[in-house]
Amino acid sequence: MKNKLMIKKMIKNRKFLIGVSIISSLFMMSCSSDDDDYERGNWVTRSVFDGIPRSNAVAFTIGDNGYMGTGYDGDDYLQDFWEYDTEGNYWVQKADFPGAARSAGVGFTIDDKGYVGTGYSGITELSDFYEYDPATNTWERKADFLGGVRREALGFGVDGKGYIGTGYDGKNDKKDFYKYDPATDEWSELVGFGGDKRKSATSFTIDNVVYIGTGISNGLYKYDFWEFNPETEVFTRKNDLNEDDDYQVARYNAVGFELQGLGYIAAGYSGGASSTIWEYDPLADTWEEITSLEGTSREDAVSFSTGERAYVLMGKSGTLYLDDIYELFPQQEYDDED
Repeated sequence: MKNKLMIKKMIKNRKFLIGVSIISSLFMMSCSSDDDDYERGNWVTRSVFDGIPRSNAVAFTIGDNGYMGTGYDGDDYLQDFWEYDTEGNYWVQKADFPGAARSAGVGFTIDDKGYVGTGYSGITELSDFYEYDPATNTWERKADFLGGVRREALGFGVDGKGYIGTGYDGKNDKKDFYKYDPATDEWSELVGFGGDKRKSATSFTIDNVVYIGTGISNGLYKYDFWEFNPETEVFTRKNDLNEDDDYQVARYNAVGFELQGLGYIAAGYSGGASSTIWEYDPLADTWEEITSLEGTSREDAVSFSTGERAYVLMGKSGTLYLDDIYELFPQQEYDDED
């Protein structure tokens, strides 16, 4: 009798353990399913641009506002310039850019002023260079770019100086870099960039260090990725953009920007207009893909970043020129309702 009771008890305990195991498995499957469904990175549509849709514009950020202008609309090269108020979510037209209408120029900020130069007029590459003062809404021509004419160059402002390098001069892809000092209105050549020739590259700046990559030359995507320290004026090679075939960051005509201490490369051309976006951790020197741009895939777009807020806008997809703008929230879960 005692043996029968023990056997029944063992069977009962075994059934209980099996039940617990099944419930645990279902819970784990549910959690795994939830993890699989989670997409990090959310995009929110902002106020559509008031002006003409375009690609190959220039853009820079001063304070909390973005500035964008020039470019190409499929028929004409443009000179108009606009301010985007990030707090109010609206556009205001500003004084036209005074140089020749153009596309594929560079735009960047030094302290509280914007700078625009180089590019393509539809007839020739350009080397002229201008300063924009948002306090007076005026432009002033400055010393021409020392490196000569070019389009699809890379430009950035950091640590009180401006820099332009790489690009295409109408005959040859370039890999040289030059520094601009606004205090003296003078250019000087930099040495030490060990990267490949390229055009249509991009960059972003994190804690006063500039990261440079992507682009194309002789029909080949550029995979090398570089760090530039403006204090030492030294270029240092980082992990390649195709490191261990884990990344698909390489592209051209993309946008780069910084947001809350991380770097981003978005959109561009990679076998076609792209909507993918990759996030860079400068401490680990690694990349992670997050939710693709919610709008139309595009190349030749521009971006604004205040450091706390970032936007991707304009560009083209095939022959479609765009005028939309999206704000990125990289740590939020993707929500297709906004």
